[in-house]
Amino acid sequence: MAVRWTIRICLLLFLGCLLVNACKKSGDGNSGPQLLDFPIPAGFPAPQYSFTGNPLTKQGFELGRKLFYDGRLSKDGNFPCASCHQQFAAFATFDHPLSHGFNNQFTLRNAPGLFNMAWNKEFHWDGGINNIEVQPLAPLTAPNEMAEDITNVINKLKADEVYQRMFTAAFGDETINSQRMLFAITQFVNSMVSANSKYDKVKQGKAAFTQTEQNGYTLFQSKCATCHTEPLFTDNSFRNNGIPVDPFINDYGRMRITNKKEDSLKFKVPSLRNVAITLPYGHDGRFSSITSVLDHYSSGIQNGPTLDPLLKNKIPLTNFDKFYLLEFLKTLTDSSFISDKRFAQPE
Repeated sequence: MAVRWTIRICLLLFLGCLLVNACKKSGDGNSGPQLLDFPIPAGFPAPQYSFTGNPLTKQGFELGRKLFYDGRLSKDGNFPCASCHQQFAAFATFDHPLSHGFNNQFTLRNAPGLFNMAWNKEFHWDGGINNIEVQPLAPLTAPNEMAEDITNVINKLKADEVYQRMFTAAFGDETINSQRMLFAITQFVNSMVSANSKYDKVKQGKAAFTQTEQNGYTLFQSKCATCHTEPLFTDNSFRNNGIPVDPFINDYGRMRITNKKEDSLKFKVPSLRNVAITLPYGHDGRFSSITSVLDHYSSGIQNGPTLDPLLKNKIPLTNFDKFYLLEFLKTLTDSSFISDKRFAQPE
């Protein structure tokens, strides 16, 4: 009798161990960060960012999302990353040439949309940063943007019990430092992939352009695609596109980084994906509409020693051409991206 009870107890203990291990493997927080795939859209080249030293995980992504929307990363708590990068505008600043920053100041450049960042080698309009993992340091510490000190930010995060748990879940222990903070933000921002517009559906054979859209696409391929190369709709180069310098801002673009006269007034070619919802346009947001941009290329280009050779004769466009191009450019809007709850502010 005693032997039978001993056997039963041993079986119960064995089954209990199996259940405990099963719970751990099912994701109770003790099994470590959960790896996420980073699918490359059809037709896209290999991304520049590899995630080798910063694996993409569910917990890292969620931590990065919380940080992206947290005003405490700024000096007065009013300027999270999301204040300049709004999801409904493809993470650009909608309808403002320059963004608002700390102490009623303005940024010096128009905030670009955040999408397909993993395919970039250089960041900002002048390419002044060449590693996305450190890019957030620029707005975090700029006195006219978030105006904060990294040590202060880390101290705020360390004092928050939620962040203590989230850093542990994302990185294996509760150590909170700047590298881990930047890794998490990088995971979140790099996950913002926009590749589901009507244009993409047409390329996949799931939709068809209207005749006006097709006319615009044909014009785009002949007049615009050299710089705005498909499928990213940018070649990531730096060019002077004939925009005269703003006398109040005095922004000479890439020359600020290289100190070379031949880089004067050169700015990064922006992606045209989601262009219909990322107004205004240009490095300083001086163009309020796509039509005004097209007007610039057809008749407003200012000549100069560093003007891109492709623009020496401007880009001849009739009013019909502009209409057709606008209709095509609207097909680059990715409605699913701007409504994707994965990228929305945490509840």
